[in-house]
Order: sequence, then structure tokens, then C-alpha cells
Amino acid sequence: MPVERYILVVLHTGRRDSVLAAQSVCQQLRDAGVTPVIAPFDENDDIHVLGELGAFKLLGDGVTVPDLELVIVLGGDGTILRAAELVRNAPVEGRTVPLLGVNLGHVGFLAESDRDDLTETVQRALARDYQVEERMTLSVRVKVGDEVVYESWALNEATVEKASRERMLEVVIEVDGRPLSSFGCDGVVMSTPTGSTAYSFSAGGPVVWPSVDALLMVPLSPHALFARPLVVGPDSALAVEVLDRTQGGAVLWSDGRRMRDLEKGARVVVRRSPIPVRLARLHQAPFTDRLVRKFNLPVNGWRGPADRD
Repeated sequence: MPVERYILVVLHTGRRDSVLAAQSVCQQLRDAGVTPVIAPFDENDDIHVLGELGAFKLLGDGVTVPDLELVIVLGGDGTILRAAELVRNAPVEGRTVPLLGVNLGHVGFLAESDRDDLTETVQRALARDYQVEERMTLSVRVKVGDEVVYESWALNEATVEKASRERMLEVVIEVDGRPLSSFGCDGVVMSTPTGSTAYSFSAGGPVVWPSVDALLMVPLSPHALFARPLVVGPDSALAVEVLDRTQGGAVLWSDGRRMRDLEKGARVVVRRSPIPVRLARLHQAPFTDRLVRKFNLPVNGWRGPADRD
């Protein structure tokens, strides 16, 4: 008797194009004898549109994360980050379920295909015709004194920010347990190479190829002579300490999705996490081509070397 196959479909219920795409995906899965699975609803979901998807199983109701072979994500990078949250805490044999993103957003850096390629994308998913690429994630801890008071994780970045618009955040930044500089700022971004094209990029940080094992630290609007973006090795620890002279408070954001208030004296320590996010890839295009396509970079007139070395 064949083993039943389950594929999780993650959609943005507030977007009509995402709902229509989910209808198509679920129907293709059912036609192929694969059971579509939908994630439990959260407070932002419009549960009424889920009735348009046809028959499916609800994740957690007879189907658990270890039962899944793949997650098809319909939306932008925010929806992919949500999907990564859903599967992170239930790895199968030490590995998380791979995510196959279909971009319905704007830039969609994490997505693999676009809406126009939806049918082919599902067919290749059904045939297991994809390769899996691992992306580094961050382990995020908040310490007050010697006590760990909060833990989180991030695929893109962990950001310490000022809580009040009219106030300045006063911090000391550290690398490997040693102080490097103190200054006033709007915040500090600690990023993975994946996140180098997200918030870190907007703040003036470098673009780092995903194949590079590194951590980034990028100050936001620093009032300092030395507050340049930093790139350190993957085994280093980055930290930001909120100084007592900070007025107005501070907050920690992980991927812009999980927030924690920070008290004065709190230290946010970021290291490489042992659990990566796994992305299903249909094409082995160079990252350079992805940059050009996603940012619409001008390359007119390029001829390149004859032997393409």
C-alpha cells in the first residue's frame, strides 16, 4: 500500500491572488493523489476564504510537521518567513521540511518561482524534481546579567531598535565577548547572508552571497566616527548591550515578526544556529543572476568573456 503524501500549502488569506493560487495548487495535489495540508489559522487569517480551497487536512489534526514532505508557500518573503516558523520546531531526522516559494509579492528574494510558473512548479514538486539549499539562521538570546530571559531565532536578521521615535538608543556593540564601540543610534541589525539583501541592505550593509558563512552587524543611523558595517566569521558571537543612559526604551525584533521589549542593561547575543532553513530550488541559477533579476539591475551592453570563465 503506497504511503500517503502530504504537502503543506501556506498562503496569505488576505490576498486574493494568493487564495486563487492556493485553489489551483490544492486541486493539482488532489488530482495527483497527494493530500494538501493547510496551517492552523491565526488572528490575521480570513478563515472564510479557506472554504474555497476544497478538501484539505489541517496541520495538527491527524497530520504533523514530520509527516510533511514539502511546503509550498504562496506569497512574498513575509509568507515564507511565516512558513519557516511553522516547521522549525519539528525537524525530521535533524532537518526541517524544505520550503518551495512562489513569489506573489514584490522583490520576493526567497521565492523560487513566480505566479506564471505555478503549474510547472507544482508538477516538479510532485515529481520531487528539486534540490534543497540550506540557509544559515541565527540563534538569538536576551541576557540580563547572567540570566537568559528570552530566546528566539531569525533567518534574515535580529534587530535592536529604539522604542521611541523621538529618543536615541545608546548601545555598546561586542564581537566575541569583547567591546568594540559605543554610540547613539536608531538601532543595530545583526544579519545572516540571506538577510544581507533585506533590512541590512536598506541600512547600507554589504550584499553577501548565500554560500558565504558569515554574520553581519550594521548600525542604523549611528552617531559615531567608527560605526561601519562589520562582517565576521560564522563561529563568532555578536552582541548589543542597551546602556543605562538610553531614554525611551528599546525593542528586539526577529525577522520583523517576533518582538521583545528590552530593559536597560539587557544584552542581545546572536550566534549561528545549528538549525538552518531549507529552501527547495528548481533552478541552479547563479546568485548574481538573482540579484540582477530581483533588483532589476542595469546590465545592458555586457558581452562577457568568450569562454564565460
